[in-house]
Amino acid sequence: MICLMPNCAFISETSRMIQIYKALKDRGVAARIATHGGMHETLLKDEGIDYDIIGPHMDEARSRRFLRDTVGIGDPGQSMYDPDEMRTYVLAEVEYFRCHEVQAVVIGFTLTTLLSTRIADVLLVTQHAGSYIPPLFERGMLPAPSRPVQPFFNYIPRSLARFLINKATNTPRLYLKAFDALCAELGIARIPSFPALLLGDLSLVTEAPEVYGVSEEEMRAWRPSGRAYWPTTRLEYTGPIFAEFDALIPIEVDEALGRKGPIVYVAITSAPAELVRSVVKEVAGTGAEVIVAATVHDLSDLAGPRVTVGGILPSQKIMPRVDLLVSAGGQGSLQCAMAAGTPVIGIPLQPEQDANVHLLELKGAARLLPEREIGRGRLAVLVREMTTQESYRTSARTIQAAYAGRNGPALSADAIARHVCNRMHQAG
Repeated sequence: MICLMPNCAFISETSRMIQIYKALKDRGVAARIATHGGMHETLLKDEGIDYDIIGPHMDEARSRRFLRDTVGIGDPGQSMYDPDEMRTYVLAEVEYFRCHEVQAVVIGFTLTTLLSTRIADVLLVTQHAGSYIPPLFERGMLPAPSRPVQPFFNYIPRSLARFLINKATNTPRLYLKAFDALCAELGIARIPSFPALLLGDLSLVTEAPEVYGVSEEEMRAWRPSGRAYWPTTRLEYTGPIFAEFDALIPIEVDEALGRKGPIVYVAITSAPAELVRSVVKEVAGTGAEVIVAATVHDLSDLAGPRVTVGGILPSQKIMPRVDLLVSAGGQGSLQCAMAAGTPVIGIPLQPEQDANVHLLELKGAARLLPEREIGRGRLAVLVREMTTQESYRTSARTIQAAYAGRNGPALSADAIARHVCNRMHQAG
């Protein structure tokens, strides 16, 4: 049995688990979904997928607190879970895995499983590291953080900031305090480092080699060195995975998509509402037609003659019909845009999003705009530039061609099943 555990506080992680779950089921693999809950459980319900709740149910308020505390955004001295809550989840997961004879757990940022799978001796598969993976920062490929959670990054040269962010294995034990305490209490090895917080026994690299410039052979051949990672960690390219909601485009959004361009799609889904408001105001000031994915926010007051506000929208249907995406830089949103050949302005909220946007910027398909620049006119300049210069779309279409040859969910399902079989063979 393979158990998929999305953190439903994140729309991206929930949608990815749905895609992988479907691919596993298509292959006849026994799979089930479990979660702590979260405000995007509705995506599972909309797909008609049965799922279990493990431990205390995360309601919307708890989900929002998790987002505020999460890696790259919250205080690195905390661990996203309260100590008692973390203990409760870990022990509940162990019981669940044993009860259902789970052989592998595939997670989307459900970090308590880094402990429970060790206790239950279950294979852990992760797919949420995005561009924050060792082969990239070992090559010095990550950019300086545009929104650092450690204040000293604001006072040092960007070249030094970039050097330090790529030396992540030598940083203090960010976000690990409560994990360390619970590991000591339970008598298990602690998580080796902050980068290891994002990795499992198998970490799926949900991108195409053409974007990272690291070959499939090099990625598969990577092995942990020193004490920074679990010695069992392996990396494998699968391919892009992004939300493909089977929903109709709302009538008012469809009408907006039919108007004269340029058309800009603002989809900043895990950010404070005021940031989205500021972005929409500045983009609308260029005269562009603006479509807003409001998701969990009530942004209906933004609607106007050239601004159309939706809820959770089927982005894979919208992206081919717009000229530009404005996003925080989550991997799923960027991949949805690249799959449509649509260029992106990324406004990162945490370091992994910095990396996602930066690597596309190097390919000529995106531009990175620090959040601190919102309201200063730079966003409007970029919108005008990127909707009139064909080079950005040409570069995005090059990546689109690379994506066309990779079925991310299917390749992920194949990699998971293969590693489960290998582990059973080794044990047996």
